[in-house]
Amino acid sequence: MYRINLARSAFSAVKATLVESAEFTVTAIRYPSGVESVTVANSRGRVEVLPFLGQMVWDAEFDGVSLRMDSPFRQPYPATLIEDTYGCFAFHSGLLAAGCPAPEDTHPLHGEFPCAEFDEAWLEITGDSMAVSGRYEYVKGFGDHYEAVPAVRLTAGSAMFDIDLSVTNLSAARTMPLQYMCHMNYAYSDGARMTQSLPDGAFRLRETVPAHVFPTPEWTVLNEAIRAGKVPADVLDASQGYDPEIVFLADNLPAGEELEFRLERTDGVTFCTRFSGTDFPTATRWLLHNPDQKVASFVLPGTSRPEGFLAAKAAGTLIELAPGASRSFHVSTGIKEKA
Repeated sequence: MYRINLARSAFSAVKATLVESAEFTVTAIRYPSGVESVTVANSRGRVEVLPFLGQMVWDAEFDGVSLRMDSPFRQPYPATLIEDTYGCFAFHSGLLAAGCPAPEDTHPLHGEFPCAEFDEAWLEITGDSMAVSGRYEYVKGFGDHYEAVPAVRLTAGSAMFDIDLSVTNLSAARTMPLQYMCHMNYAYSDGARMTQSLPDGAFRLRETVPAHVFPTPEWTVLNEAIRAGKVPADVLDASQGYDPEIVFLADNLPAGEELEFRLERTDGVTFCTRFSGTDFPTATRWLLHNPDQKVASFVLPGTSRPEGFLAAKAAGTLIELAPGASRSFHVSTGIKEKA
């Protein structure tokens, strides 16, 4: 493996080529907002990573099809809260707490990590793959101390790519709470069908209403219709009114199995996400469609439901990471190859 370190000072408003080969091209640029960006492209498409801002995947496009949600954000912005730059394709939700905080919770939406300012970032080059990776160290006096190393890896000739994360509790004495969700904001496509390698009925409509959701009479009627089976839960239909958001949950995913989730569009393109039920025992489906935001997150793999820290603790799904211990997570996502 070859490693090329990335220096923030090397980024500018002029796009620069960092690596170029027969299959890969890696370019770097600084947005007018000041945020640094690295784009890794192969013969099928590209992924764009923000190496020093949470290592979030800002954009992804393969075979001429954009994978990213529609949003008002035309560029990433320096932020400490994910809602201040909510236009990316994917971000890491967690890690000390994740999801939507309940009124009694004290953590921000999706935790402290999505917009973490990274200590260092680099490229990893192996035989037939190229990755953007980096390291972030979180430390608080009288508090938690951990190291997180994510990686976004693109393989030659593939429209699927990997999103990995490893977390190590650096404390010598303190157990660390851990919640994590790989939050992928896929593009909405009306008429698309959501399928998965799980039994029918695995996803159930969310019963709770988080603080950022303000129900309307129409939304309440839609939820009741989905619950009663009068509206298909697995086919996207914007006329039903996914505003505010419609959320489904699947718990107790089979451990030890490689699970596959799909969004089959009417144009023949199938978005696909694969992960292990051992890494992620919970899956969330998030739908939103309004004039400002359009998103069909057909699966968000998580270690717990996205209902905040206290809900995970009460449900017994909060991970307690022992001093010096590590956990790793792996997700493969993108456009599925046609049979």
